[in-house]
Amino acid sequence: MKAIVAHHDISGPAHSLEAVRAARIEDTATKTLGTLVGQMFGSYVVTEGGDVSENAPDLPADVISFRTRVQLSLSAEDYVRTQADLKDLVSLRNALVHHFIDQHDLWTIEGCHAAHDALTTAYTRIDQHFEQLRGWAEHMDQARRLAAEFVQSDVFHDLVVNGIAPDGTVDWPAAGIVRALREAAGELAVEGWTPVAAAGRWISERHPEQLPAKYGCSSWRQVVHECRLFELRYRDVDGRRAAWFRAREM
Repeated sequence: MKAIVAHHDISGPAHSLEAVRAARIEDTATKTLGTLVGQMFGSYVVTEGGDVSENAPDLPADVISFRTRVQLSLSAEDYVRTQADLKDLVSLRNALVHHFIDQHDLWTIEGCHAAHDALTTAYTRIDQHFEQLRGWAEHMDQARRLAAEFVQSDVFHDLVVNGIAPDGTVDWPAAGIVRALREAAGELAVEGWTPVAAAGRWISERHPEQLPAKYGCSSWRQVVHECRLFELRYRDVDGRRAAWFRAREM
């Protein structure tokens, strides 16, 4: 239960995620069973289709941040039943730790037999809960492994760094090639306008992975046109028609 509470929802800047995880583990280590059950429901264990509070963390806007969140969704009936079962487990634990000796006469053979039967019954109930919780933890670990594999994939890199969704659609404001064009404009602009061809050559030298073809375009001019984030004009330069661009005013 401590492992589930500590690991099911972790967020923070990329460079400090390990420290955040370690702090959650340390904090959870001191929690009682009753507190852990209270934290799990509504956070890790939720109802299907319920209005679950996102509790969006306050993350810095100037660095890359991540949030991983795993939840177990139950029907309303199963949610209530499971919550009651785990609260019953807390009561059982408290009775065993604080009241067991008071409740049984361990100075007689009959009392010892009764205590043994009570412990056997308690063990069966505890084992059932343990297997259930272990199943939850295993599923959570599996989900985290799959998420980690996705984060390390080229698809995720394209989505986060280049703004290219798995279906090939492009989020142009988040596209890596748009950032490269803005960077090139900052270096090459003349009176606010930048030659498209010169920007393409500049980017090819410094960001060779940012190519129009990656974004479904056949030319740099098409990128400028498709993203709708720049103005595009044509000028005669040495008798040739050349495309120039600048950022649109927001």
